[in-house]
Amino acid sequence: MSGCKLTARVSGVGKALPERRLTNAELEKMVDTSDEWITQRVGIKERRIAAEGEYTSHLAIRAAADALEMSGLKADEIDLILVATSTPDMVYPPVACLVQKALGAVNAGVMDISAACTGFIYGGSMAWGMIKSGLMRHVLVIGAEVNSSVVDWTDRDTCILFGDGAGAAVFSAHES
Repeated sequence: MSGCKLTARVSGVGKALPERRLTNAELEKMVDTSDEWITQRVGIKERRIAAEGEYTSHLAIRAAADALEMSGLKADEIDLILVATSTPDMVYPPVACLVQKALGAVNAGVMDISAACTGFIYGGSMAWGMIKSGLMRHVLVIGAEVNSSVVDWTDRDTCILFGDGAGAAVFSAHES
């Protein structure tokens, strides 16, 4: 269509959180801190902690399934899966491969992005660019972390900040 521009829009979102909540009161028993100190500095009252045997891929898959459902797409319609994580289950295969297999996204390319806090933003930018270029129609971007597996629980400056969870968004082509 002449005059139309191809761009991307978010067609579905999803999230996954572990059941366990670690409160500031519990952290007071672990390190020299207080609920007031944490709340004043970072505004966090609690964080989620993955159960034993609950990995980044598990959270990513749950969030991705929710995002796909909201988008109304089938897994085999996804062209690319990008997983932003600094806490993969293992070195190889990438978490994105595990998500692809679990969802049945047989037509999707996969890639993990290791960019810490900015990973999901980079993933969204990559999705937008791939769609705008016409190379892809639907890109699934997931940000997932199980930081509790790597955080130093004796360092009050960092252990108060991090929790576990995943968020996902399906970016889809849109003509405007």
